[in-house]
Amino acid sequence: MTREAGGDGPELPAPGTGGLLPEPEAEPERRDDGLDLARSLTRSTASSSPAARRRPRSKFRAPGRVSGSHPDDRDPQLLDTTLSRLVGDRGWELDLRMQGVFGRWEQLVGAEIGQHCQPESFADGKLVVRTDSTAWATQLRLLAPSLVKRLNEELGHGTVSIIEVLGPHLPTWKKGRLSSRDGRGPRDTYG
Repeated sequence: MTREAGGDGPELPAPGTGGLLPEPEAEPERRDDGLDLARSLTRSTASSSPAARRRPRSKFRAPGRVSGSHPDDRDPQLLDTTLSRLVGDRGWELDLRMQGVFGRWEQLVGAEIGQHCQPESFADGKLVVRTDSTAWATQLRLLAPSLVKRLNEELGHGTVSIIEVLGPHLPTWKKGRLSSRDGRGPRDTYG
């Protein structure tokens, strides 16, 4: 490049070049240990590695949204909310309601009936109730339709379809592995 004689003006291009010459680009500093090459390879392949492709996107955040002061699923949750979600996911609603019925049996059926019978099990709409005497078993069989109606009001329509009433546990006279089919039973020992 040349300057005009005696002038403080701009530099002029050298004759025959047709304009300003581009200056050569500065090369990045290279190290002999190869660390810079390893870093550039890692950066270029990090997003295309199989582990990066398999990594699922977070379902809690919208794309481009960063965590801030707004609530999201990572915030502490109330115990009631968390338990409700767990019960709903596992399908435990009916089981928990039935256990509530077992716990409040006397309140639901009345004090007098509750003293003489207890629920034993519930499966597929069938509630099994055990009484303490055969007289109460007969009485409860007569009251079964009204009990079904009352329990369905508490639990939801169609939850309890039938009540099976069992009598008291009676003592057995059968002792040991062997027994006779046509024997007279315990009376044989008295006579």
